[in-house]
Amino acid sequence: MNAIAVFIGGGLGSVLRYQFGLHVLKLGWMTPWGTLLANTLATAILLGVLSHQSTLDPSTKWGGAFMLLLTTGFCGGFSTFSAFSADTLQLAQTHGFTWAAGNVACNLILCLAAGWWSWSAFQAS
Repeated sequence: MNAIAVFIGGGLGSVLRYQFGLHVLKLGWMTPWGTLLANTLATAILLGVLSHQSTLDPSTKWGGAFMLLLTTGFCGGFSTFSAFSADTLQLAQTHGFTWAAGNVACNLILCLAAGWWSWSAFQAS
């Protein structure tokens, strides 16, 4: 059951990531912005879910398969480290090291900030 939950969540997250990427391209944004936003949103969702779970009484926590569907499956499918890596290398080749380093810094800082904000928001409620 757990593997099926991860499979379903991963499929949903991956399809949403694909659609999200198409929308970003239609806006005329560069590819790294779509990856940055997807990774930031996935981090916020993941840490929001984990934070919410940590505040619940054990009898009301979501089940293991559902948690795996949301966390490992959906958030794992929606975020994309491989695209982040490819975007960073492409930026290094086309725009130089400064742009590539900026992409790394933005991903790290924004994902950690979104995760902290999401975790804190659920802890405060």
